[in-house]
Amino acid sequence: MQWCRSCVLPDSRPNLTINSDGVCSACETFRGRAEIDWQQRERAFETIVDNAKLSGSEYDCLVPVSGGKDSTWQVVKCLEYGLKPLAVSWRPPARTSIGQKNLNNLKTLGVDHIDFSINPGIESTFMRKTFVEAGSSGIPMHYAIFAIPLKIAVNFNISLIVWGENSAIEYGGGPSDKHLTVLDEAWLSKYGVAQGFDVLDWCDDWLTKEALSVYQRPDVRLIKERNIQAVFLGNYFPWDPEKSRRIAQENGFELRIEGAKTGYYDYADIDDDFISIHHWLKWYKFGFTRLFDNLSLEIRNGRMDRIGALEVLRSIGADKPEADIDEFCNYTGLSSAAFDAVCERFRNRNIWQREGDIWKISNFILCDWDWS
Repeated sequence: MQWCRSCVLPDSRPNLTINSDGVCSACETFRGRAEIDWQQRERAFETIVDNAKLSGSEYDCLVPVSGGKDSTWQVVKCLEYGLKPLAVSWRPPARTSIGQKNLNNLKTLGVDHIDFSINPGIESTFMRKTFVEAGSSGIPMHYAIFAIPLKIAVNFNISLIVWGENSAIEYGGGPSDKHLTVLDEAWLSKYGVAQGFDVLDWCDDWLTKEALSVYQRPDVRLIKERNIQAVFLGNYFPWDPEKSRRIAQENGFELRIEGAKTGYYDYADIDDDFISIHHWLKWYKFGFTRLFDNLSLEIRNGRMDRIGALEVLRSIGADKPEADIDEFCNYTGLSSAAFDAVCERFRNRNIWQREGDIWKISNFILCDWDWS
């Protein structure tokens, strides 16, 4: 297990690579921003906007939203360019009150909004199954957030979908992933967080093909026929979580007054209680948590140095989301012992070693980490 010498991410992070100088692909890509002609990128976005306005549809574009800061940033940016957006969200089973409040705020900005709910019996059963069998609470979530906007775009004849940051670029995709600048099948196959499973792989007597159809994306041929294009704003404007937060707050977005829910930011991952479960499982599988991602972004954007980030890691630790785990267990019908057993079953023995009753990572970024 190797750690980036610039930020605090390990090479165990999926798709992240570390070069011969000890610098990870996320840091390399960020440094490459200085060579990008952002004015040319903006002109390219203006061309996309102009074409969308000529589509003749009721809405110029669709904006997938969740109640997070980037949802507001995306909507505001589309409005700035004179687009008429339709905001679309999947309603997660553990949406927070602040997430709902921030979604409601989007409508005050002057946009229509569709909040799509899935059959709760199907949803809870599906989430339990993917957690138990694949060690992932996030598979149904990621199916939903990518499929539902596409289905609605098809139904409303909307040819442009506007996403926020491109995680393939911002969080450490390899050098070969720089071409993944649109959210298409190639992007989803690598970064769709489905672990290589197709929706229909999860079918059983209860989770039938019909029951899971809501999670399936429209046929690729139909998407091409409708000329639907899904773009990332981060490909046309430099993405920075702090800048997105500032713009969102200026337009009515509210932070979590209790502080950060998971990770470092009090404005990210605050719209859904179960997202912290997804991030917690990274600790077992890859040896890092959401905090490492957030601090690495702070380092790249010059708001913190690596020494400061290590101090934050030392002070916060792994930060197990106990309350969210209790809520998740209640929702899925799992006991806390069963939850912990699943986590243990998916602990990555390639990076974790057991010393007596304590699991440790031998080549960890901090030698004085509290493993208790």
